[in-house]
Amino acid sequence: MIGADRLLNPKGFVMRFWQGAGRALMPFADVATVELPWPKLARLALFQLTVGFSAALIIGTLNRVMIVELHLSAALVSIMISLPLLLAPARTIIGFKSDQHRSSFGWKRLPYLWFGTLMQWGGLAIMPFALIVLSGDSHAPHFVGPLAAALAFLLVGAGMHTTQTAGLALATDMAPEASRPRVVGMLCVMLLLGICIGALGYGALLRHFSELRLVQVVQGSAVVTLFINGFAMWQQEPRRASTKVASTVAVPTLGQAWKLFSANEKSTRRLVTIGAGTMALSMQDILLEPYGGQILHLTVGQTTSLTAALAGGGLTGLAVAGRRLSRGGDPFRVAAFGLLVGLCAFVSVIISAPLAYPPLFAVGVFMIGLAGGLFLVGTLSDAMGRAVDGMSGLALGAWGSVQAVAAGSAIAFGGILRDVVGATTGSPVAGYDAVYALEIGLIFVTLIALGPLVRRRAAPAFRAIPAISTIKT
Repeated sequence: MIGADRLLNPKGFVMRFWQGAGRALMPFADVATVELPWPKLARLALFQLTVGFSAALIIGTLNRVMIVELHLSAALVSIMISLPLLLAPARTIIGFKSDQHRSSFGWKRLPYLWFGTLMQWGGLAIMPFALIVLSGDSHAPHFVGPLAAALAFLLVGAGMHTTQTAGLALATDMAPEASRPRVVGMLCVMLLLGICIGALGYGALLRHFSELRLVQVVQGSAVVTLFINGFAMWQQEPRRASTKVASTVAVPTLGQAWKLFSANEKSTRRLVTIGAGTMALSMQDILLEPYGGQILHLTVGQTTSLTAALAGGGLTGLAVAGRRLSRGGDPFRVAAFGLLVGLCAFVSVIISAPLAYPPLFAVGVFMIGLAGGLFLVGTLSDAMGRAVDGMSGLALGAWGSVQAVAAGSAIAFGGILRDVVGATTGSPVAGYDAVYALEIGLIFVTLIALGPLVRRRAAPAFRAIPAISTIKT
């Protein structure tokens, strides 16, 4: 039949081939809808780009700058970087407030996007000066440096959480239910793209470090964030009823809204699954490059390339998950598949040391990124699907709170566990293996919690076999 189709209608066959190839090579080409056309969606996704820029700056670039160039203690640096995580639980409140808010112009999401952007801008604007004072290169009192640096990191963290929560909720409001999985995939890709661009850009700009250069780069990032987010927000949200009309409608309290949200089927199990799975796939984040250098004796350039492998795996996972969900796949089946990939990934990483085979380690790193992308898109897609009665902000805020707290806690505990086990046993590789083994155990725990959440496939209809006496001879 295929050969006959090629011969009888070659033009139609070629058109169908290229249409299928286009969907395969560009998995988000069909994400646009009448309600959310491609130019509008592409602009809206830019807020994820700036969140990625800020994440790359705080977690990656400034981590090295503060320790190496500014000669700050690692303990102080870790405290400063962890400060934004203190505000992660507030994402639930931010989401709820954006669900109920009505500005004088009739908007409810855009004011939160705007004020989140202003907080990012303000934190980045004062951050380089705060870090310089913190390093002792000033005549200010001693308490000014830590106080100013803490304020800068808290402002950036609050801005990131507010912008991301309100932006994801706005995307949920605007996207039709059928296209939400593809929208989720595209937004996650933009976040990862922002982290990659930010890491490479900041590294290149600060290669020849000076305090003046630090001020220029970080404050330049503040200006770029302000302009990009302003462009992303322009004419995105329709103006709704005025506050006078809206005030006649009973507004639920946070407790009432949370009770209604918790009444959804297996809501607690969903949050437990998100937290356990995020911890299982995040505990090794700061350990992969040291493991490659200390255990497998890789060079600095080789360990740096691991970041690209991790990002490549993440992008692949986002594309695969988006494609699967766009075809009606179950979000938790996608997340479960990511966890199974994670099992294989950690086994590859563990056995790469006794085999002394770095390529196997690189494959494991790629698979960790793939597992993370699949799990992220699967759980986020489910969170967007749980948004009912205009509570998309609350649903996505709860997802973001659990995800951020779990990731931060896992990273901190992973570093502590490696040091304790390594010092106790006297074997550096034992410390790393303890972390990877714990992550494997957490994956099994997550799979157990996730099992009842997976949609049951419909059983094939049973066709009764007629009795022998009724069969006509």
